[in-house]
Amino acid sequence: MAVDFEFKDRYNIDDLIEIVTLLRAPGGCPWDREQTHESIRKNFIEETYEVIEAINKNSTAGLKEELGDVLLQVALHTEMEREKGNFDFDDVCNDICQKLVIRHPHVFGDVNAKNSEEALKSWDEVKKQTKGNKTQSQSLMDVPVELPALMRAQKVQSRVAKVGFDWDTIDGAYDKVAEEINELKIAINHNSQSEIEDELGDVLFSMVNVSRFLKVDSEEALKGATDKFISRFRLVEALAKEKGISMSEASIEELDGLWEIAKEIKNAE
Repeated sequence: MAVDFEFKDRYNIDDLIEIVTLLRAPGGCPWDREQTHESIRKNFIEETYEVIEAINKNSTAGLKEELGDVLLQVALHTEMEREKGNFDFDDVCNDICQKLVIRHPHVFGDVNAKNSEEALKSWDEVKKQTKGNKTQSQSLMDVPVELPALMRAQKVQSRVAKVGFDWDTIDGAYDKVAEEINELKIAINHNSQSEIEDELGDVLFSMVNVSRFLKVDSEEALKGATDKFISRFRLVEALAKEKGISMSEASIEELDGLWEIAKEIKNAE
């Protein structure tokens, strides 16, 4: 038996909330009714990355669709809490509105912010007050462990830099990379897997610090490097096929030669 629902030519946020409520209500969708925060938490991550993909592709239609999927995730998680009597969608909206007003005293108050830097400083000062962080270590602990590792590292480094725990120039960051690479070499000589993993992590962390000094997003930089590698490798594969070279049987020198050709071709594009 169909649920009591009014079909429309155009729906709004209230309709979305009603639809999600109906999906999880008795007589609704069996799958939706079974879901918990834990069972669909990865869906939230996937939908968020699909928004990023739409932005990268400059797809307006794709962005509209993917933002809708993210909004659905918000509605689902909120409905689960409404069912428990904890909060509803209006409460979520209320809290974010209050947060925006409080953290923008340069817009809704008497604080002056002439540029983006001053606005961010104002935001951070209010955030620190409202969060009630007593130590900088506590603010570092607040950076979610669930973030991608490079993103988390850069965020942690940015926070400690704000209190002066930072190199005066990028030279210090460069030297740290060299120091960590030497320690990695020592770990490799020790043939200790745990030591190697530890030192490799330090190398990556120090490289993120360099990227921060250069005002480069390390996550995006590595993504770009990976995409570039895939593009060049596809060309190497095509060149090998064209020249009748078996990649599985070719020497590393032959493959490196094809890589250099592919690199030149891509650089000329």
